[in-house]
Amino acid sequence: MARLHLVRHGETTSNVMRILDTALPGASLTDFGARQGVRFGLEHPDGKPAVLAHSVASRARQTADMIASVWEADTVELDGVHEVQVGDLEGLSDKESHEKFHDVVTRWHHGELAARIPGGESLEMLHERYLPVIDELTRKYVTGEGRDVYLVSHGAAIRLIAAHLSGIDSEFALKNYLPNTGSVVLEPGDTRWTVSRWGVADLADGDGSPADPMG
Repeated sequence: MARLHLVRHGETTSNVMRILDTALPGASLTDFGARQGVRFGLEHPDGKPAVLAHSVASRARQTADMIASVWEADTVELDGVHEVQVGDLEGLSDKESHEKFHDVVTRWHHGELAARIPGGESLEMLHERYLPVIDELTRKYVTGEGRDVYLVSHGAAIRLIAAHLSGIDSEFALKNYLPNTGSVVLEPGDTRWTVSRWGVADLADGDGSPADPMG
């Protein structure tokens, strides 16, 4: 059965410094982030015949390029699957900004689709741009050609979209962050997707916030 793999990009300097970085094209990969991409390709040799796609963000494109270098594959750039935009919080790394971001994300996971980051996006807006891309990838490749799709995207967006597609427990999706190049693997069903794998990062530091807020 063909599957959908939602893969978080490799490490960036913004991740290391805990900077809320979502504006496009965004930060580039660190050297370690590039190696993470290569390692992902080596650890997933079954991906070579799959479709390898990525968002328009630099870090996602570079990660896909590293994977493609191992698979000797082509990549496809897709609009609409970049990270949820944090608006007025862009470029900030202080505790208060992290708490504001986390508060809105928590409300989203609890069903408040219209809640919006000041100057940024709501979950409704994320769904409107992201879900049609998933529908098209599914129709054309997963169910159409029976090919796996690896989509290199972004931590917060992946968890929100995967929770919506699968109906997985909202608290699980909220608390289980994705490390760089971690992935959520989904299998299609009659009405919902089934989660077969959810890559989990170190979940929290002392105050309950993720080590990397965008994970």
